[in-house]
Amino acid sequence: MIPDSRRTRRRLALIWLACLAVAFFCVAYPLYVISPFRAQGPKELAFALVVTRFRPVLTVLCAIAALAALVGYWRAQPRILWRLLAVVGTGLVVFLAVLARVNVYEALMFHHLDHPEFAAVGQAKLDNDEKVIVVKVGDVARAYPIRSMSYHHVVNDVLGGAAIAATY
Repeated sequence: MIPDSRRTRRRLALIWLACLAVAFFCVAYPLYVISPFRAQGPKELAFALVVTRFRPVLTVLCAIAALAALVGYWRAQPRILWRLLAVVGTGLVVFLAVLARVNVYEALMFHHLDHPEFAAVGQAKLDNDEKVIVVKVGDVARAYPIRSMSYHHVVNDVLGGAAIAATY
């Protein structure tokens, strides 16, 4: 028979681990599914969007539950190393709750391009079926590859003496 204190510690540790797993899933799964140039099925994408919609609430609930479990675990666990591990893990759950509120795609992945580099048409290394956005001002024309634009979404450029913003 397991002593009551040990059973309490295990129960609190399982609550804490479940909170960590749910918070990690809420942040990581949409990032995995909604990645540039990654093929995804309609059901997979729909589920990732549902997770994205509800993850702020879910991760806050996980953070609250993890903090409550930490308090109980701290009282029940005599070993300082296990206590510190629980503090670090709870900090990770709280960090994931904060991260769930950040638009990671905007903050980390998609930055406007201010200084695009160009090559002459004969030197450009594009696939035959590469799609481009073409902008022409006067006699000057530029082509912005869609593949590059999908990472930046906006290219600030000067074309024919006029400032332009090409977007995709």
